[in-house]
Amino acid sequence: MTELPRPRVLLISPYLSGQSTGEAFVAFRWAEALAPLVDLTVACFQSPSHAPIAEQLPQARAVTWPAPRFIPRGGRFAAMLKPEWPLFVRHVRRHLARHAGDYDLAHQIMPQAMRYASPLRGHGLPYVIGPLGGALPTPPAFAHEVAAAGWFTRLRALDVPRLRHDPWLRRSYAEAAMILGVAPYVGETLRAAGIAPRAYANVLELGIEDLAPERPTRDEDTIRLLHVGRGVRTKGLRDAIRAMAQVNDPRLHLTSAGDGPEIAACRTEAARLGVADRVTFRGLIPRAEVEELYRTSDIYVFPSFREPAGNVVYEAMRWGLPIIAAAAGGPDAILDESCAIKVPVTDPETFAGDIAGALRALIADPERARRLGQGARTKVAAEGLWPNKAAGLAALYRQVLS
Repeated sequence: MTELPRPRVLLISPYLSGQSTGEAFVAFRWAEALAPLVDLTVACFQSPSHAPIAEQLPQARAVTWPAPRFIPRGGRFAAMLKPEWPLFVRHVRRHLARHAGDYDLAHQIMPQAMRYASPLRGHGLPYVIGPLGGALPTPPAFAHEVAAAGWFTRLRALDVPRLRHDPWLRRSYAEAAMILGVAPYVGETLRAAGIAPRAYANVLELGIEDLAPERPTRDEDTIRLLHVGRGVRTKGLRDAIRAMAQVNDPRLHLTSAGDGPEIAACRTEAARLGVADRVTFRGLIPRAEVEELYRTSDIYVFPSFREPAGNVVYEAMRWGLPIIAAAAGGPDAILDESCAIKVPVTDPETFAGDIAGALRALIADPERARRLGQGARTKVAAEGLWPNKAAGLAALYRQVLS
């Protein structure tokens, strides 16, 4: 059988580096996994403090531009608004004006948020955008408890109106050969805004390197719950603390790994409910310590009720932990009954009560907890390993080109 030629793919992301974090690191992992499967070129800014992208990705070609020095990086403001985006768009459009014929397909893999008109439109080249995420509203019943964040975070409220009215954004998505979303809600959001994608697929943006070792069997009676995530109200840590108080089992101990403005409120809540002696707040800790917490925990509780993707859920699945999560956003799409108990997002009181019910169910039935943990490992091995994810994306490229 004649082997089909590898498609020539241009992968764009403002920043892409294995020496970075966040979106830049995720974009690098996709490029690294795709390079053996397609004829890959990446286009991005080159950070002066990182090794050249061509050295980091020897199996791909690299088109890079100096990272803008006059634009601040880091922090939630820069991560959300991406002030370097217009300059990146200009670079990409100039490159495609001269070299569009060098590629069969282009893919804007980052940014993830649905607020950036694409530079790939209008070059006669089929293109893919995504995995997109975000634009999830706060459930109304929780709005009064969601603490005020930086003023710029309120600009998220403009995402959906822009999808409805911004002509450049609408054309970017309407003319894409395929849109990728981290979960079904992305496609629903686009269609609700009157944008009908030519083709759509759900692809979680993160993967895993490998499965973790089997967790050791512990003889102690303590039941260790784990929550990993930024300390903001939407991550559901306060709801997990309220659930612990309702279960009222002295064996239960909750550990939180993460820092942010919500942590102080959670300490107060734990003290008010009489469970402060059974909740440990570790704050922002090194990755190795987070991995040790996964290894030594029994149940992963992540009732984040406005979670676009849920990457930490993959981390818990990698360690074979049974999971209690909100039936909303990304986690709702990732998890099923083989690996998790999903709790409907209602109002704070009912939500905490339902989390407590899930905890009681797993405590009363250790065999069920074991089955869910094993189901988590099986599911993430099939769906989350980087080689499997890259093979799935390469198949979508071929679907577009066919």
